[in-house]
Amino acid sequence: MTDPVEPADERSPRKRVTNYGTGRVALLDAAVRVVARGGLRKLTYRAVAQEAGVTHGLVVHHFGSRDALIEEAVTHAIRSSLHSSALDGGTGRPADFAAGLPAMVDSGPELQAFQYELLLEARRRPELLSHLRNLYEEYFEATRRELDRILPGPVSRGTSRLAFAALEGLVLHQLVFGEREATEEALAELRSLLEELAEEPDGR
Repeated sequence: MTDPVEPADERSPRKRVTNYGTGRVALLDAAVRVVARGGLRKLTYRAVAQEAGVTHGLVVHHFGSRDALIEEAVTHAIRSSLHSSALDGGTGRPADFAAGLPAMVDSGPELQAFQYELLLEARRRPELLSHLRNLYEEYFEATRRELDRILPGPVSRGTSRLAFAALEGLVLHQLVFGEREATEEALAELRSLLEELAEEPDGR
C-alpha cells in the first residue's frame, strides 16, 4: 500500500496536483521534473515539495537526505525508462528491437533529460558515479539479452555497448532536436543491420 501524499500547506502557494500519483513515486517523479528543468543544483526538498504539491516535511520524511533522494530518483528514472522502451522485449525479432524507444522520448522527456543531467553532474561529483554505473549496467544487460535473442552465438560486450550507444545517441538527439521521424529512420537501419547479422552464423 502506498503512503498517502499530504495536502499542501494552505498558507504557502503550491503547485496544484493534477495526476502525479501518490506516495514516494509521486515525489520521485517531481524530483525528476525539477532536475530535468533546472539541473541538479535546483533539487531541494522545497522545490520537490512545490512541484508535487505537498509539504516540505513530507519530502524530508520519505527520503531523509538529499543524497538519498538523488539516488532513489536515479533508480526510478532508469527503471521507468527500461519499462517504457521495450528494450528487453524478448521477441528475438530484429524488427522489434527497441520498438518503444521513440514513443518513450515523446511521452517522458523529463526522464531522459534527468538522466543526462545526472551523467554530466557525475563528472563534477564522483560520488554519483558508482550509483549511476551500477544502474546503467541494467541498460547494458537488457541490450545484451535482447541481442542474444536476435544474433547467433554469444554477444560480446563491445557489440552490446555499441548498440546501446547508438540507442542513447538517438534518444539524446530526439530529446534535443525533436524529429522523431529521424529516430525511426535510424532504427530501421539498425534493425536491417541486425537482420543481416542474424542470418550469418558468425556475424560478429
